[in-house]
Amino acid sequence: MAYIYYLTHIHLGYDALSQLASECARVGIKRPLLITDKGVAAAGIVQRALDVLKFGDVPVFDDTPSNPTEAMVLAAAGRYRDEGCDGLIAVGGGSSIDLAKGVAIAATHPGALTQYATIKGGSPKITAAAAPLIAVPTTAGTGSEVARGAIMILNDGRKLGFHSWHLLPKSALCDPALTLGLPPGLTAATGMDAIAHCIETFLAPAFNPPADGIALDGLERAWANIERATTDGRDRAARLHMMSASMQGAMAFQKGLGCVHSLSHPLGGLEVNGRTSLHHGTLNAVVLPAVLRFNETADTVVADKRYARMRRVMGLPENADLAQALFDMTARLGLPTGLKQMGVDESMFDKVIKGALADHCHRTNPREASADDYRRMLTESL
Repeated sequence: MAYIYYLTHIHLGYDALSQLASECARVGIKRPLLITDKGVAAAGIVQRALDVLKFGDVPVFDDTPSNPTEAMVLAAAGRYRDEGCDGLIAVGGGSSIDLAKGVAIAATHPGALTQYATIKGGSPKITAAAAPLIAVPTTAGTGSEVARGAIMILNDGRKLGFHSWHLLPKSALCDPALTLGLPPGLTAATGMDAIAHCIETFLAPAFNPPADGIALDGLERAWANIERATTDGRDRAARLHMMSASMQGAMAFQKGLGCVHSLSHPLGGLEVNGRTSLHHGTLNAVVLPAVLRFNETADTVVADKRYARMRRVMGLPENADLAQALFDMTARLGLPTGLKQMGVDESMFDKVIKGALADHCHRTNPREASADDYRRMLTESL
Protein backbone atom coordinates (compact mmCIF):
# COMPACT_ATOMS: atom_id res chain seq x y z
CA MET A 1 0.00 0.00 0.00
CA ALA A 2 1.33 3.44 -0.90
CA TYR A 3 1.48 6.12 1.77
CA ILE A 4 1.52 9.57 0.17
CA TYR A 5 2.01 12.63 2.36
CA TYR A 6 2.58 16.20 1.10
CA LEU A 7 1.90 18.83 3.74
CA THR A 8 4.65 21.47 3.56
CA HIS A 9 3.72 25.05 2.68
CA ILE A 10 6.04 25.92 -0.20
CA HIS A 11 6.71 29.33 -1.72
CA LEU A 12 8.71 28.75 -4.92
CA GLY A 13 9.94 31.64 -7.03
CA TYR A 14 11.77 34.92 -7.03
CA ASP A 15 10.92 37.05 -3.98
CA ALA A 16 9.73 34.04 -1.94
CA LEU A 17 11.87 35.39 0.92
CA SER A 18 9.41 38.27 1.27
CA GLN A 19 6.96 35.79 2.85
CA LEU A 20 9.20 35.10 5.86
CA ALA A 21 7.45 37.36 8.38
CA SER A 22 3.97 36.26 7.34
CA GLU A 23 4.98 32.60 7.51
CA CYS A 24 6.33 33.10 11.04
CA ALA A 25 2.96 34.60 11.98
CA ARG A 26 1.09 31.72 10.35
CA VAL A 27 3.22 29.11 12.13
CA GLY A 28 3.11 30.99 15.43
CA ILE A 29 6.82 31.73 15.77
CA LYS A 30 7.42 34.96 17.71
CA ARG A 31 10.95 34.43 18.98
CA PRO A 32 12.98 32.48 16.38
CA LEU A 33 16.54 31.27 16.54
CA LEU A 34 18.07 31.72 13.10
CA ILE A 35 20.40 28.87 12.14
CA THR A 36 22.96 29.51 9.40
CA ASP A 37 26.67 29.31 8.62
CA LYS A 38 29.36 31.95 8.44
CA GLY A 39 29.58 31.85 4.65
CA VAL A 40 25.88 32.61 4.21
CA ALA A 41 26.13 35.35 6.82
CA ALA A 42 29.16 36.88 5.09
CA ALA A 43 27.29 36.88 1.78
CA GLY A 44 24.69 39.18 3.29
CA ILE A 45 21.83 36.70 2.99
CA VAL A 46 21.21 36.50 6.74
CA GLN A 47 20.84 40.26 6.91
CA ARG A 48 18.36 40.13 4.04
CA ALA A 49 16.30 37.65 6.04
CA LEU A 50 16.50 39.77 9.19
CA ASP A 51 15.45 42.85 7.24
CA VAL A 52 12.37 41.01 6.01
CA LEU A 53 11.52 39.74 9.49
CA LYS A 54 11.63 43.13 11.25
CA PHE A 55 11.47 41.29 14.57
CA GLY A 56 14.08 43.44 16.27
CA ASP A 57 16.75 41.44 18.09
CA VAL A 58 16.78 37.96 16.54
CA PRO A 59 19.42 35.55 17.92
CA VAL A 60 21.62 34.04 15.22
CA PHE A 61 23.61 30.80 15.44
CA ASP A 62 26.10 30.83 12.57
CA ASP A 63 28.44 27.98 13.56
CA THR A 64 26.95 25.31 11.29
CA PRO A 65 29.82 23.15 9.97
CA SER A 66 29.98 21.75 6.43
CA ASN A 67 28.55 18.50 7.80
CA PRO A 68 26.21 19.06 10.79
CA THR A 69 27.46 17.50 13.99
CA GLU A 70 25.92 16.47 17.27
CA ALA A 71 28.21 18.90 19.11
CA MET A 72 26.90 21.86 17.13
CA VAL A 73 23.31 20.66 17.47
CA LEU A 74 23.69 20.65 21.24
CA ALA A 75 25.38 24.07 21.22
CA ALA A 76 22.56 25.55 19.15
CA ALA A 77 19.92 23.84 21.30
CA GLY A 78 21.47 25.45 24.37
CA ARG A 79 21.27 28.82 22.65
CA TYR A 80 17.63 28.14 21.75
CA ARG A 81 16.72 27.51 25.38
CA ASP A 82 18.83 30.36 26.76
CA GLU A 83 17.22 32.86 24.38
CA GLY A 84 13.68 31.68 25.16
CA CYS A 85 13.00 30.81 21.52
CA ASP A 86 9.78 29.26 20.27
CA GLY A 87 10.81 28.27 16.75
CA LEU A 88 13.60 28.00 14.22
CA ILE A 89 14.48 29.62 10.91
CA ALA A 90 17.19 27.85 8.89
CA VAL A 91 18.87 30.01 6.26
CA GLY A 92 21.47 28.10 4.26
CA GLY A 93 22.19 24.85 2.51
CA GLY A 94 21.28 21.37 3.62
CA SER A 95 23.74 21.48 6.51
CA SER A 96 22.05 24.44 8.17
CA ILE A 97 18.57 23.01 7.60
CA ASP A 98 19.60 19.59 8.92
CA LEU A 99 21.29 21.18 11.93
CA ALA A 100 18.07 23.06 12.65
CA LYS A 101 16.14 19.77 12.52
CA GLY A 102 18.56 18.37 15.05
CA VAL A 103 17.92 21.39 17.26
CA ALA A 104 14.18 20.88 16.84
CA ILE A 105 14.69 17.51 18.52
CA ALA A 106 17.39 18.29 21.07
CA ALA A 107 15.82 21.49 22.39
CA THR A 108 12.46 19.85 23.07
CA HIS A 109 13.12 16.16 23.77
CA PRO A 110 14.92 14.52 26.70
CA GLY A 111 18.00 12.33 26.62
CA ALA A 112 20.80 11.69 24.17
CA LEU A 113 20.32 12.63 20.52
CA THR A 114 21.45 9.13 19.44
CA GLN A 115 18.24 7.51 20.69
CA TYR A 116 16.22 9.41 18.05
CA ALA A 117 18.23 8.08 15.09
CA THR A 118 16.24 6.14 12.53
CA ILE A 119 18.35 2.97 12.68
CA LYS A 120 17.99 3.02 16.47
CA GLY A 121 14.22 2.89 16.12
CA GLY A 122 14.05 6.50 17.21
CA SER A 123 11.56 7.92 14.72
CA PRO A 124 8.45 7.20 16.88
CA LYS A 125 10.15 8.96 19.80
CA ILE A 126 10.18 12.28 17.92
CA THR A 127 6.90 13.95 18.83
CA ALA A 128 4.86 17.01 17.97
CA ALA A 129 6.83 18.81 20.69
CA ALA A 130 9.60 19.32 18.10
CA ALA A 131 10.31 23.01 17.59
CA PRO A 132 8.59 24.44 14.48
CA LEU A 133 10.95 25.16 11.62
CA ILE A 134 10.87 27.45 8.59
CA ALA A 135 13.49 26.61 5.96
CA VAL A 136 15.07 29.08 3.54
CA PRO A 137 17.45 27.19 1.22
CA THR A 138 20.39 29.07 -0.28
CA THR A 139 21.57 26.17 -2.46
CA ALA A 140 19.72 23.99 -4.94
CA GLY A 141 20.65 20.43 -4.06
CA THR A 142 19.63 18.75 -0.82
CA GLY A 143 15.92 19.54 -0.79
CA SER A 144 16.04 19.37 3.00
CA GLU A 145 13.52 22.21 3.10
CA VAL A 146 10.73 19.79 2.10
CA ALA A 147 12.09 16.58 3.62
CA ARG A 148 11.24 14.88 6.90
CA GLY A 149 14.81 13.74 7.52
CA ALA A 150 18.18 15.08 8.60
CA ILE A 151 21.68 13.59 8.48
CA MET A 152 24.15 14.33 11.26
CA ILE A 153 27.57 13.16 12.42
CA LEU A 154 27.30 11.97 16.00
CA ASN A 155 30.00 12.32 18.62
CA ASP A 156 31.02 8.69 18.06
CA GLY A 157 31.77 9.42 14.37
CA ARG A 158 28.74 7.75 12.82
CA LYS A 159 26.76 9.68 10.22
CA LEU A 160 23.13 8.81 10.92
CA GLY A 161 19.70 9.81 9.71
CA PHE A 162 16.84 11.19 11.80
CA HIS A 163 13.36 10.96 10.27
CA SER A 164 9.96 12.11 11.41
CA TRP A 165 7.07 14.01 9.87
CA HIS A 166 7.38 16.26 12.93
CA LEU A 167 10.72 17.44 11.51
CA LEU A 168 9.19 18.50 8.21
CA PRO A 169 9.59 22.29 7.97
CA LYS A 170 6.30 24.08 8.47
CA SER A 171 7.21 26.32 5.56
CA ALA A 172 9.80 26.30 2.77
CA LEU A 173 10.72 29.59 1.11
CA CYS A 174 12.49 28.54 -2.09
CA ASP A 175 13.83 31.78 -3.54
CA PRO A 176 16.31 31.23 -6.41
CA ALA A 177 17.52 34.82 -5.95
CA LEU A 178 19.44 33.54 -2.93
CA THR A 179 21.44 31.19 -5.18
CA LEU A 180 22.52 33.75 -7.81
CA GLY A 181 25.84 34.34 -6.08
CA LEU A 182 26.62 30.66 -5.50
CA PRO A 183 30.13 29.79 -6.82
CA PRO A 184 30.33 27.47 -9.86
CA GLY A 185 31.83 24.56 -7.92
CA LEU A 186 29.14 24.61 -5.27
CA THR A 187 26.45 25.08 -7.91
CA ALA A 188 27.70 21.97 -9.70
CA ALA A 189 28.06 19.86 -6.55
CA THR A 190 24.66 20.74 -5.14
CA GLY A 191 23.08 20.38 -8.59
CA MET A 192 24.45 16.86 -8.92
CA ASP A 193 23.04 16.16 -5.48
CA ALA A 194 19.58 17.10 -6.81
CA ILE A 195 20.09 14.87 -9.86
CA ALA A 196 21.16 11.95 -7.67
CA HIS A 197 18.08 12.43 -5.48
CA CYS A 198 15.70 12.47 -8.44
CA ILE A 199 17.31 9.37 -9.95
CA GLU A 200 17.65 7.32 -6.81
CA THR A 201 14.18 7.96 -5.43
CA PHE A 202 12.69 7.23 -8.89
CA LEU A 203 14.48 3.86 -8.85
CA ALA A 204 13.32 2.97 -5.32
CA PRO A 205 10.86 0.06 -5.58
CA ALA A 206 7.96 1.46 -3.54
CA PHE A 207 4.73 2.01 -5.47
CA ASN A 208 4.13 5.77 -5.48
CA PRO A 209 3.26 7.12 -8.96
CA PRO A 210 2.97 10.78 -7.85
CA ALA A 211 6.48 10.65 -6.41
CA ASP A 212 7.76 9.00 -9.61
CA GLY A 213 6.28 11.80 -11.69
CA ILE A 214 7.72 14.50 -9.45
CA ALA A 215 11.17 12.88 -9.51
CA LEU A 216 11.19 12.45 -13.29
CA ASP A 217 10.15 16.05 -13.89
CA GLY A 218 12.83 17.20 -11.45
CA LEU A 219 15.44 15.13 -13.27
CA GLU A 220 14.43 16.64 -16.59
CA ARG A 221 14.75 20.19 -15.21
CA ALA A 222 18.06 19.55 -13.48
CA TRP A 223 19.70 17.73 -16.39
CA ALA A 224 18.72 20.50 -18.82
CA ASN A 225 19.86 23.37 -16.60
CA ILE A 226 22.77 22.31 -14.38
CA GLU A 227 25.46 23.29 -16.88
CA ARG A 228 23.80 26.63 -17.59
CA ALA A 229 23.51 27.41 -13.89
CA THR A 230 27.14 26.42 -13.34
CA THR A 231 28.66 28.38 -16.23
CA ASP A 232 26.40 31.45 -15.82
CA GLY A 233 25.36 31.85 -12.22
CA ARG A 234 23.19 34.86 -13.08
CA ASP A 235 20.95 32.83 -15.39
CA ARG A 236 17.67 33.36 -13.56
CA ALA A 237 15.71 30.74 -15.48
CA ALA A 238 18.35 28.05 -14.90
CA ARG A 239 18.51 28.92 -11.20
CA LEU A 240 14.72 28.65 -10.89
CA HIS A 241 14.67 25.23 -12.56
CA MET A 242 17.51 23.98 -10.33
CA MET A 243 15.73 25.23 -7.20
CA SER A 244 12.60 23.39 -8.31
CA ALA A 245 14.52 20.19 -9.14
CA SER A 246 16.13 20.22 -5.71
CA MET A 247 12.75 20.58 -4.04
CA GLN A 248 11.20 17.89 -6.26
CA GLY A 249 13.88 15.31 -5.53
CA ALA A 250 13.22 15.66 -1.81
CA MET A 251 9.45 15.64 -2.22
CA ALA A 252 9.89 12.15 -3.64
CA PHE A 253 12.12 10.99 -0.75
CA GLN A 254 9.18 9.24 0.87
CA LYS A 255 9.73 6.42 -1.68
CA GLY A 256 13.16 5.87 -0.17
CA LEU A 257 16.66 6.18 -1.60
CA GLY A 258 19.30 3.48 -2.08
CA CYS A 259 22.94 2.47 -2.38
CA VAL A 260 24.14 5.90 -3.51
CA HIS A 261 23.14 7.33 -0.17
CA SER A 262 23.96 4.28 1.92
CA LEU A 263 27.52 4.77 0.62
CA SER A 264 27.70 8.56 0.69
CA HIS A 265 26.52 8.79 4.29
CA PRO A 266 29.44 6.80 5.81
CA LEU A 267 31.84 8.28 3.25
CA GLY A 268 30.80 11.72 4.47
CA GLY A 269 31.62 10.71 8.04
CA LEU A 270 35.20 9.73 7.23
CA GLU A 271 38.07 11.75 8.58
CA VAL A 272 40.08 12.72 5.51
CA ASN A 273 43.14 14.94 5.86
CA GLY A 274 42.27 15.55 9.49
CA ARG A 275 38.64 16.62 9.02
CA THR A 276 35.21 15.33 8.05
CA SER A 277 34.30 17.58 5.18
CA LEU A 278 33.63 15.47 2.08
CA HIS A 279 30.77 17.16 0.25
CA HIS A 280 27.63 15.05 0.17
CA GLY A 281 26.52 16.07 -3.32
CA THR A 282 29.96 15.43 -4.79
CA LEU A 283 30.07 11.99 -3.16
CA ASN A 284 26.67 11.19 -4.64
CA ALA A 285 27.89 12.21 -8.09
CA VAL A 286 31.03 10.06 -7.79
CA VAL A 287 29.35 6.82 -6.67
CA LEU A 288 26.21 7.21 -8.80
CA PRO A 289 27.62 5.60 -11.99
CA ALA A 290 28.68 2.41 -10.18
CA VAL A 291 25.32 2.17 -8.41
CA LEU A 292 23.46 2.66 -11.70
CA ARG A 293 25.39 -0.26 -13.22
CA PHE A 294 24.57 -2.40 -10.17
CA ASN A 295 20.84 -1.55 -10.24
CA GLU A 296 20.32 -1.99 -13.97
CA THR A 297 19.18 -5.62 -13.63
CA ALA A 298 16.88 -5.14 -10.64
CA ASP A 299 13.45 -6.68 -11.25
CA THR A 300 11.46 -3.50 -10.64
CA VAL A 301 13.85 -1.43 -12.77
CA VAL A 302 13.58 -3.85 -15.70
CA ALA A 303 9.82 -4.39 -15.40
CA ASP A 304 8.99 -0.68 -15.31
CA LYS A 305 11.58 0.25 -17.96
CA ARG A 306 12.89 2.87 -15.57
CA TYR A 307 16.24 3.42 -17.28
CA ALA A 308 14.48 4.01 -20.60
CA ARG A 309 12.16 6.51 -18.95
CA MET A 310 15.11 8.39 -17.47
CA ARG A 311 16.91 8.45 -20.81
CA ARG A 312 13.84 10.02 -22.42
CA VAL A 313 13.53 12.92 -19.98
CA MET A 314 17.31 13.47 -20.11
CA GLY A 315 17.20 13.65 -23.91
CA LEU A 316 19.63 10.73 -24.31
CA PRO A 317 19.60 8.14 -27.12
CA GLU A 318 17.63 4.95 -26.44
CA ASN A 319 20.80 2.89 -26.17
CA ALA A 320 22.82 5.44 -24.18
CA ASP A 321 24.95 4.22 -21.29
CA LEU A 322 23.21 6.03 -18.45
CA ALA A 323 26.07 5.52 -15.99
CA GLN A 324 28.59 6.91 -18.48
CA ALA A 325 26.36 9.93 -19.17
CA LEU A 326 26.35 10.76 -15.45
CA PHE A 327 30.12 10.29 -15.24
CA ASP A 328 30.63 12.57 -18.25
CA MET A 329 28.38 15.27 -16.80
CA THR A 330 30.31 15.21 -13.52
CA ALA A 331 33.55 15.62 -15.48
CA ARG A 332 32.18 18.46 -17.62
CA LEU A 333 31.15 20.31 -14.47
CA GLY A 334 34.72 20.13 -13.16
CA LEU A 335 33.88 17.96 -10.15
CA PRO A 336 35.97 15.02 -8.94
CA THR A 337 35.08 11.84 -10.80
CA GLY A 338 36.74 9.42 -8.38
CA LEU A 339 36.93 8.90 -4.63
CA LYS A 340 40.72 8.92 -4.74
CA GLN A 341 40.59 12.58 -5.84
CA MET A 342 38.65 13.28 -2.64
CA GLY A 343 41.22 11.59 -0.40
CA VAL A 344 39.49 8.21 -0.01
CA ASP A 345 41.51 5.00 -0.36
CA GLU A 346 40.89 1.25 -0.01
CA SER A 347 41.98 1.23 3.63
CA MET A 348 38.73 3.06 4.45
CA PHE A 349 36.44 0.63 2.63
CA ASP A 350 35.68 -1.71 5.54
CA LYS A 351 34.37 1.14 7.67
CA VAL A 352 32.31 2.52 4.80
CA ILE A 353 30.81 -0.89 3.96
CA LYS A 354 29.85 -1.49 7.59
CA GLY A 355 28.09 1.87 7.63
CA ALA A 356 26.40 1.26 4.27
CA LEU A 357 24.92 -2.07 5.38
CA ALA A 358 23.47 -0.42 8.49
CA ASP A 359 22.25 2.74 6.74
CA HIS A 360 18.51 3.37 6.49
CA CYS A 361 18.81 3.83 2.69
CA HIS A 362 20.26 0.34 2.22
CA ARG A 363 16.83 -1.26 2.66
CA THR A 364 15.09 0.74 -0.09
CA ASN A 365 17.51 0.11 -2.95
CA PRO A 366 15.81 -1.73 -5.85
CA ARG A 367 18.35 -4.57 -5.59
CA GLU A 368 19.77 -5.94 -2.35
CA ALA A 369 23.47 -5.20 -1.99
CA SER A 370 25.91 -7.40 -0.10
CA ALA A 371 29.20 -6.36 1.46
CA ASP A 372 30.98 -7.66 -1.66
CA ASP A 373 28.65 -5.63 -3.87
CA TYR A 374 29.45 -2.48 -1.94
CA ARG A 375 33.16 -3.21 -2.20
CA ARG A 376 32.87 -3.54 -5.97
CA MET A 377 30.93 -0.29 -6.20
CA LEU A 378 33.56 1.50 -4.12
CA THR A 379 36.38 0.04 -6.20
CA GLU A 380 34.64 1.15 -9.42
CA SER A 381 34.23 4.62 -7.94
CA LEU A 382 37.83 4.94 -6.78
